Amino acid sequence: MVNKVKVVILGKEYVLQTEEAPNYVYGLARTLEARIRENMDKGASQYTAAIMTSLSALDDLNKSKAHLDQISDQTKEYVDDAGRARIERDAALKEIEVLKSKVAQLENTLKLRKLKDNT
Repeated sequence: MVNKVKVVILGKEYVLQTEEAPNYVYGLARTLEARIRENMDKGASQYTAAIMTSLSALDDLNKSKAHLDQISDQTKEYVDDAGRARIERDAALKEIEVLKSKVAQLENTLKLRKLKDNT
């Protein structure tokens, strides 16, 4: 559902069409205005402050995407490691079963020898 949301940023009204909830868009507008005002407080014109704020937001976005990619790659490595560990565990369990069978076989052989020796 597309919402029409009216926000005011630095005294100028904007009507946005978005699928986001109005309260979310209002929060974005307040944050944007606050960041622009911070740059204006440092002596930048409104236009320059808007450009600086935009560049800063894009920088944050790019760094967040890079961090997300890094986390995704790391997660894939963990999943691969877990898969390899599961395969190794399964192989070890099979080996344990084989060894248990051999131990049981040896114990039976030993019992038979003891019986033969006692008779």
